[in-house]
Amino acid sequence: MYEMKPEYYTGIEMIDKEHARLFELVQQTSDLLNDEYLLDKANEIVGLVSELINYTRTHFSHEEEYMEKIGYAGIKDHIPQHRKFEDKLMEIDLEAIENDFEHQDETVEDLLGFLLNWLVDHILYVDMKYVKK
Repeated sequence: MYEMKPEYYTGIEMIDKEHARLFELVQQTSDLLNDEYLLDKANEIVGLVSELINYTRTHFSHEEEYMEKIGYAGIKDHIPQHRKFEDKLMEIDLEAIENDFEHQDETVEDLLGFLLNWLVDHILYVDMKYVKK
């Protein structure tokens, strides 16, 4: 089960709630990958990727506003990482998976690995830099 762990909490309520939602989306991705009864996952993949794109844009906007508000010196290095994440999601070829059931699982598996690795690394090693402890 993918969820927020104590070490992922920044102590900033809004950011932590949004990170928790991102972990929920990681869990949904895992659930989709492991759904043996759903042969055609194209609609679910499209919906999940769309939600990820929309939600991360909102989250990144909030996070960037927070960093500006506190005068975080590393903001210029932080923001491009957000854009790279968005770009990676936009690279997913949703049309190619429409009727290719085997490729659908591969796409979901790649997405799960990307999301989990990026989210954990980003929170622990990037986001924690702007947290005042």
